[in-house]
Amino acid sequence: MELVFIRHGQGEHTLNLPYSLYTTDPSLTKEGIIQARELRTQFPISEDDIVIISPIRRALQTAMIWTEGIGSTKLVSPLISPRIFPLKQDSKTLPCDQLLTREKIRKDFPGFILDKESSLNLWIYGINTIPENEFILLAKHFLEWCKKQDKKRIYIVSHDGTITSYRQYILGEKLSRDDFPKETGWFILNY
Repeated sequence: MELVFIRHGQGEHTLNLPYSLYTTDPSLTKEGIIQARELRTQFPISEDDIVIISPIRRALQTAMIWTEGIGSTKLVSPLISPRIFPLKQDSKTLPCDQLLTREKIRKDFPGFILDKESSLNLWIYGINTIPENEFILLAKHFLEWCKKQDKKRIYIVSHDGTITSYRQYILGEKLSRDDFPKETGWFILNY
């Protein structure tokens, strides 16, 4: 099975660093919208595909724009929400990385399905600051779920730290922030 990890398009939280990291619920920028549209030619989606999306507005918008008009399954999961990489002890989630509530996702993205297997705690806090051993257990569970979908390819729209955390776990290699994908950059991993 191929897992295609795609970073969301440019978000408002990146325009005036470090101050913009304190923006709550940042959307895609105009450039981010263009990047999301360009995914249509790079990765044409079909109705048979599954797209799994982080419960953060910029990731949801990227998936919505990219898959517009296609009846593919769009599943929102906190298991691919933002993750600090590398994780630092006593890290705090910044306002730009706070998860949208399930109610807000239902209202703003009505065609998306919410992951019902994840705990309420994950839906509130996500995986941003959980210890590495907990992340590994959740990553293993998530990847096993992906395998059970019996699909040749699964698309995952997420964040630079999250993608790098999953890559490090799957590849068994030590990675760094230098390995982060750019906006709408991607990595294809066979699992």
